[in-house]
Amino acid sequence: MNKDTSPISRPGLVRALGPLMATAVVVGTTIGSGVFKKAQVVAENVPSFGFAALAWILVGFLALFGGLTIAEVASLYPRAGGCYVFLREAYGRLAGFLWGWVDFWIIRSASIAALATIFSESLFNVLRDPALAGRLGYSPGSPGLAQANEVYVTLAVILGLALVNVRGVKWGGVLQLFITLVKVGSLLAIIALPFFLTAAQVPDPDPLPPDWKHPPSSFTLGGFATALLGVLWAYHGWMNAAPIAEEVKRPQRNIPLSLIGGVGLIIALYLGANFAYAWVIPQEQMANVRDTPVATAFSVRLLGSVGTVVMSAVVMCSVFGALNGNILVGPRVLYAMGEDGLAPRALGLVHARFRTPAVAILVLSAWSMLLVAGVGVLTWARVLGDKAPFDTLTDFAMFGVVIFETMAVLSIFVFRRRYPKAERPYRCWGYPFTPALYALLPALILGNMFVSQRIEALTGTAFIAVGAAVYLGLLRQRAPLEKSV
Repeated sequence: MNKDTSPISRPGLVRALGPLMATAVVVGTTIGSGVFKKAQVVAENVPSFGFAALAWILVGFLALFGGLTIAEVASLYPRAGGCYVFLREAYGRLAGFLWGWVDFWIIRSASIAALATIFSESLFNVLRDPALAGRLGYSPGSPGLAQANEVYVTLAVILGLALVNVRGVKWGGVLQLFITLVKVGSLLAIIALPFFLTAAQVPDPDPLPPDWKHPPSSFTLGGFATALLGVLWAYHGWMNAAPIAEEVKRPQRNIPLSLIGGVGLIIALYLGANFAYAWVIPQEQMANVRDTPVATAFSVRLLGSVGTVVMSAVVMCSVFGALNGNILVGPRVLYAMGEDGLAPRALGLVHARFRTPAVAILVLSAWSMLLVAGVGVLTWARVLGDKAPFDTLTDFAMFGVVIFETMAVLSIFVFRRRYPKAERPYRCWGYPFTPALYALLPALILGNMFVSQRIEALTGTAFIAVGAAVYLGLLRQRAPLEKSV
């Protein structure tokens, strides 16, 4: 909590993001592909829409309780790094390092790679539409639309957004605000669409496989926990105002506003969208919409064949915003670790002109691009089979997310005890019940992973153990970089 008074001066980050941009980061990085795709996972694991809605509501309250809690912690530590800083200050450098370890190698990089891949897939789905191809004078099956070119576009999008965010945090923030406004408008349109187009009585059979008549299994606690895990991925990102706290104006005021306001808006949009899906697609049919996002099947039923193009464009815009937000937020964790000596020192440097962690941005983007290229090669060689590679990565990633984000939320108990008289411009509503209630749902999800998703849980545990060995063997004695405040 004490300021560093070192005489050595280095370029620092600049506070350029206001409350709207900070809120756009929360909303824009959280709303990606999950709200368009995860309804199928939920429907597959619970027998009725009532339980499906309950899953979305419970995880929404989980994010809200987390936002109410983390807002106080972030106001105590308005520094770059977010969860990394909270874990480091509450539990020690090892805990902070393990979050950064998992976040860099899997969580953030896999998210960037997956979002960029979904963006390019949606773009090419639009380009393959026969009507559009006829108007623009090309064949929807031409070699120029080959799968290899999707990989090139994916790589180019990551690199382009990395360069935008290197150029300045305000550039990335303005872009994030604009895209977030567009995606919020798109979800509002999805919510309103059934009320304006109620004449779609006969479902289009194309997005549904022939076995749609077989209903999902009856309710089980394990199935409900699996549904919660799918919804948790859709809500992942609600904490993303915290890693950029060092670049937010008036952070003690604007960080709580962005976290609480952003999470509240996300809950409303998610519930509205899922009610709209259920209005058009019965639960037992939604469970079997596997080859296309539920949102696309929903759009096709209401708009006909043009619905595929419309929804592909919506998904493309949504994941583009989430992608930019992750490239904006993720490098701040590497930057904080570089400052602390828990990652290569160059990651903790700020570009003298642009005042951004340029090296950290480029390193995270490069690793994400390598993941895209590597998976592209494995897919081309048919090594991965039918399993969606990035779904596998994100399943592993969520194990670490559940553990470390829960620890970050519970750090409020440590700080209340350690610094009882510290100035707190914002105090957590409902303390101590709010953070305590937050921990209940992650405990259920984590316990279920060790029962029904044992490979993911054990692999995640092993990966965390490797990170602990790296820290204890190589990094424990490294001192932080000196800088003036």
